[in-house]
Amino acid sequence: MFNALNQWLFDSSGLTAHGFCLLWEPWLIWIYAISDSLIGLSYFTIPLALAVIAKRRRDLVLRPLLWLFAAFILLCGTTHWIDILTLWVPAYGLEGLVKAVTAVVSVFTAIALWQLLPKALALPSPAQYREANMALLASQEKLSQAQKMEAVGQLTGGIAHDFNNILQAITSSLSFVEKRIAEGRTQEVGRYLTAMRQASGSAAALTDRLLAFSRRQALQPKEVELDALIRGMEELIRRTLGPAIQLELALGEGRLSAVCDPNQLESALLNLAINARDAMPSGGVLTVAIYDHTLTAEDLKGGDEAKPGQYAEIRVSDTGHGMTPDILSHVFEPFFTTKPIGAGTGLGLSQVYGFVKQSGGMVRLESQPNMGTTVHFYLPARESCADRTAKPPHLSRKMDVSAPRQAQGKILLVEDQTSIREQIAELLKDMGCTPIEAADGPSGLGIVQSGETFDLLITDVGLPGLNGRQLAEAARSINPDLPVLLITGYAGEALDSRPLPKGMLVLRKPFSLEAIAAQVHDLLENTKLISLTARVS
Repeated sequence: MFNALNQWLFDSSGLTAHGFCLLWEPWLIWIYAISDSLIGLSYFTIPLALAVIAKRRRDLVLRPLLWLFAAFILLCGTTHWIDILTLWVPAYGLEGLVKAVTAVVSVFTAIALWQLLPKALALPSPAQYREANMALLASQEKLSQAQKMEAVGQLTGGIAHDFNNILQAITSSLSFVEKRIAEGRTQEVGRYLTAMRQASGSAAALTDRLLAFSRRQALQPKEVELDALIRGMEELIRRTLGPAIQLELALGEGRLSAVCDPNQLESALLNLAINARDAMPSGGVLTVAIYDHTLTAEDLKGGDEAKPGQYAEIRVSDTGHGMTPDILSHVFEPFFTTKPIGAGTGLGLSQVYGFVKQSGGMVRLESQPNMGTTVHFYLPARESCADRTAKPPHLSRKMDVSAPRQAQGKILLVEDQTSIREQIAELLKDMGCTPIEAADGPSGLGIVQSGETFDLLITDVGLPGLNGRQLAEAARSINPDLPVLLITGYAGEALDSRPLPKGMLVLRKPFSLEAIAAQVHDLLENTKLISLTARVS
């Protein structure tokens, strides 16, 4: 059987059909057979590649031609394999039929190719693609710049509007004060001074909200018992909402203490209460609830700087008119407001957003038209050791403005604004203290290093040459127990990321003289108490 197969394959006498062309030479016959096999196999792989291209790149303008070209290549491969068959079998009828079909397909392929040629030549070259991409990166940079300028315009316009109103109130009040003094009607000056104090308070609140939005405010994070803080604000929130809106508190659900600046948290809650009140002009319900969460990386997707861990959630929900998706996408932008001109600054939610983000938390907001709004903000938290049955402390204390608290001690005062430095120095003298003044950081450092002794350092943070935090650290390297009061309007990075050590406090500008007097008194008295305890022990 093997001999018969060998004779059939290699005996050229049985290949009369191709014998004349191939001279009955076995080696020549097998060159043709092997070559046609490889060519046919290669032809069959090309349509597979074209099919993959057509499937994955449905956008190609050449896609109809791809199918014609694939059919043409497939038929060409078939003719090569039929050539192998006719070496042993005279299947010339089949071979002629395949070649006829191949001819028809090749004609249509050629026609389609020539028709498509102008479109193919119009396709961009790699260099043109690079130029187009560069140009595109340049309707994007311009667009981004235009959007930034629009945002800056909105921001500066809002600041100008609000500050001009504040300045107008102060300027008008000053004019009336001068006029009434000149007329000898000094008994009427008090109400104008009150108006100026209120206007300056509005300016302080505006800058505070701007710094909160930009996450540049000087926060003083502490462990905050949320139940106690909200209970302490309950009456204030009820008065803010008015009689038509019901306040419901769902407290006691959370056992974690939030780590944040309590003053800024109170301000954020009050802002949300005001927004809720304005969203429920016909009345409704505002619910404030607290929950504990352990959030994973998956939970915190889109939470920016927030990290996995324990969080305390404060959930504020109203039954107001809600917001559409387009409004919802802009609510955290500064000065964005849907209220009429003069009815709101548009900084409430941006202040909440900035405060929570700077505290290491995140904000989630849900709202639908006529379905109300729910604000979830999550603050970093930890287990509390505090007594939750204790009575919550008062949120603020009324300052006695009749006279500053009395204290004694030598105080180094470093402030680059002359008028502010002179006013604080005068207050310290009225209290019974001895101020030593310096106009900038290097001058203050010179006094610190001179061997001069003092009981308290009061320094602005944003000093030229050497900032107040650096000056305080230099002074404490000499006297580790030295109490320090940092005053700041904007601290930049000087107070970022690093917690304040014990005995070092921050007072934000603008502050009342009564506020700084109370801080000075407390710091000096605490120092005396610590010193007395050390001597007794």
